[in-house]
Amino acid sequence: MVLNPESKYPNRRAYVLKLRGDATPGALVGRLENLVTGCQREFSSAEDLLESIVFDLASAAGESEADAADP
Repeated sequence: MVLNPESKYPNRRAYVLKLRGDATPGALVGRLENLVTGCQREFSSAEDLLESIVFDLASAAGESEADAADP
């Protein structure tokens, strides 16, 4: 049996989600931080939160492509 070396949940995609004290289910406000890179993005709605995650995933994909292109 060969184990897959790639984790189903890689550390690069681990986040801390901090919600402000005045956040409500209808008005999510807070900050998202990537645990590996330390990059932080504030958000003021559920849509902004999802956009922050998409931005981070796209950034990571760009870094991976750049690493693959380096000789």
